[in-house]
Amino acid sequence: MRIAVDLLGGDEAPAVVVDGALRAFGADPDLCLLLVGPPEVADGLVAALRPADRDRIAVRPVRDAAAMTGDAATLGRAESTVGAAVRAVVEGAADAVVSAGSTAATVTAAVLGFGRWPGVRRPALVATLPALAGPVALLDVGGSLEARPVTLARHAVLGAAYAAVTHDLTRPRVGLLSVGTEPGKGDRARRAAAPLLAEQALPAAARYVGLVEGYEVASGARADVVVTDGFTGNVLLKGIEGAYALAGGAPTGGGAPRAAALLGVAGTVVVCHGAARHDDVASGIALAAHLHRRRVIPAVATLLAELDGPTAPPTPR
Repeated sequence: MRIAVDLLGGDEAPAVVVDGALRAFGADPDLCLLLVGPPEVADGLVAALRPADRDRIAVRPVRDAAAMTGDAATLGRAESTVGAAVRAVVEGAADAVVSAGSTAATVTAAVLGFGRWPGVRRPALVATLPALAGPVALLDVGGSLEARPVTLARHAVLGAAYAAVTHDLTRPRVGLLSVGTEPGKGDRARRAAAPLLAEQALPAAARYVGLVEGYEVASGARADVVVTDGFTGNVLLKGIEGAYALAGGAPTGGGAPRAAALLGVAGTVVVCHGAARHDDVASGIALAAHLHRRRVIPAVATLLAELDGPTAPPTPR
């Protein structure tokens, strides 16, 4: 496994990225890293390794971090560290990308480099929450702030396929996040999206169970997949992370999500939040390795191909 790591992504980069990469590298003897960033930073990481381990490290020298704001061409430019990391996967030099930098820049670079799947206008970030009744896939948690009903309906398709593959579920239950469970609850986007989800064909024999409230995300009793827009999902995710921290930890069997997978592009991309610590970066690298080992993105693509027929996604890299 060759994971391309954006050394300049994150509020505390490159120090926390280097520390996180060292932790992930030491925990997984099958892991190889492609360090994308300033050579002196990469050289410092390599110097901390035993000589016998250094052949598992490669370096792609890039000095510029991705811009935090701007148009698509600026955000996803190939000269940035995240753009170069995506390009490395496209060229076959790496198998997956991990970045804690600008989410907008990472998503844009992935869209420009890998291409979107047909039917996906807005790729979604999905995080796995360790709910009381079992893992819950929450999406979108920041890939896009858009809350259009058709986008939410497509998120349901992506989330159902992801939950089936990663959580080994045979009939995932899909819910739409709202302020109540009664029909008609929620804002205009939710009221319009609910009937779309009720009629939407879902992969893996998934079924739509209706509206769910915020507390049901943490319980996992009604839904295995919870669909919302990226703004609401990101706020909810960070609120749950904070609640876990105040309560002394997450439920038994899993910790708070420290990284999210990007769905809707033909490549494996993992995004850590900008305030990531070294253990968050290590967790993101481990997630990328897990997704690649299990061929999760190709498996999700296969489920969508079975559902969409001739409009199936391209073969993921």
